[in-house]
Amino acid sequence: MFKLWKDEEGLTTVEYALLLALVVVAGITAWNTLGDTVGNAVSDSASTIANASG
Repeated sequence: MFKLWKDEEGLTTVEYALLLALVVVAGITAWNTLGDTVGNAVSDSASTIANASG
């Protein structure tokens, strides 16, 4: 009667899609954070070099 409840064929696909979405969101967050950190380090280094030579 409730054959739909026992059908788990599409469940694996949904789980993998959710896992992929989580990995993508984590990757984008890490990329933005890393980019900001590197940008700040380069800016600080440039300021230090400019102040030391002038």
